[in-house]
Formats: sequence, structure tokens, C-alpha cells
Amino acid sequence: MQTMIHHMEDCPKRVRVVFQGIYIIDTRKAKLVWEKPQYPTYFFPNNELPSWYLDNLRLIPEGAVYDLAAGAKRAVGGVTKYTNPTSPIEGFFKLDFPAMDAWFEEDEEIFVHPKDPYKRIDILQSSRHVRVEINCQVIAETRAPRMLYETTLPPRTYIPRTDCQAEMLIPSEKSTGCPYKGRANYYSVQLLTGEIVPDVAWSYRYPTQESTSIRGYICFYDEKVDLFVDGEKQVRPITHFS
Repeated sequence: MQTMIHHMEDCPKRVRVVFQGIYIIDTRKAKLVWEKPQYPTYFFPNNELPSWYLDNLRLIPEGAVYDLAAGAKRAVGGVTKYTNPTSPIEGFFKLDFPAMDAWFEEDEEIFVHPKDPYKRIDILQSSRHVRVEINCQVIAETRAPRMLYETTLPPRTYIPRTDCQAEMLIPSEKSTGCPYKGRANYYSVQLLTGEIVPDVAWSYRYPTQESTSIRGYICFYDEKVDLFVDGEKQVRPITHFS
């Protein structure tokens, strides 16, 4: 079955990939390829990766899959090359993004996947009255939220930590990454009854440059709490965090 390509275009950025402490990719010839409509993947010309990093060839209809090997480190199935002349990505390969040590666009590290140049984030200071409740207990209340608007995703409300009931927030082991905002650390909430509501809020301690204005702010899953904005309860189906 041929890989579905929704869109592809040249990337003007210098792209570098680190594996086992080595820049195995350092190129200005990357392509952004939308295999999924939600976000792009980086593809590179086949001659951008020296053959000595490739091991354990397995043929597939569109080309071949290899392990990526450098020193003692190995990423099983980390490289997919496309050699089928009927494919729009013939002559290119992709790397398993999370299996690499680090990715850079110019000198800025990126996370999770390449940024989509057709999406953006707006973070706006607001004076709306926001209140967060769980089981009728007020967890946070503010008149100085920051509203985050991200293309194709529902808006999120970030609340100053000082306007949250800090004693009810319990750091969680959960962590997730976002290419536009950085790495999020999660919190559970312990109610006055002793009940713990797991992983119901998150915060960015070290956000990306474009999202520095939400550093240290707390965002609650609107879908898992009762969120009131200017006295009106918000209703939203469960989605991914933002």
C-alpha cells in the first residue's frame, strides 16, 4: 500500500539531527511532507545519510527499512527509504523522530514533530473572570488569565499559579511534548475529601520562545473540570491538551 501524501514542499530551514552525539543529518535540502493532514514529517534526499549508518535491510513495497546504527546505539527500523519510482517521495528517506537524540531547525531545538508553517499560536492577556471547580470545590479563580489560541484546536485558559489553590496541586510523573510550546509537566488535584483527580492540569516550566508568556501558568483540562468564564459554564467534548 503506497504512502498517502497530502502535501509536500521544500523547507528553507537548515535541519540537523543528532544521534549518538553525532550530527547524522545537516542539510538545507529537507522537505516537509504531510503524511497526515495534522502535521508534517521531515524527509531527506537519500544521499544526505552516509550508508555506514544503515544496517539490517528489510525490503518493503515502497523501498526499504533499516536500523540506524552509530557506535553502540541502534534505532531499530529508524530509517525508511523510498525507492519506488511511482511514489512522489521516491529518492527520499525519513527518520523515526522520537528515536533520535535531538532535532534542530537552524539552532533551535524542536520537539515531537516539525512545526507546521500553516499553524500558529496566539497567547492573549485577558481580563475575563475564570473559575475552575471540581465537585463544587474551587481549584482556581482569576481575572488575569492568558488565553491560548492554536490553529485547528480549541482555545485553552492559562491561569497564574498564584490564583490556584497550590496546596491542592500534586506534581505528577506524566509529561508530554508539544512542538509549539515545549514540554508540559502535569498535576493531579487532591480534593478536601482526600480524593485525587489524576493528571487534570499541566504547566510549561521552560516553554519555547514563542510561548514564554505562559511559563509557569496552570491550565486545566476543560473536559475534566467545571470551567466558568464570566459566569458561564463551558461545555466541551474531550480532545487533546493544548
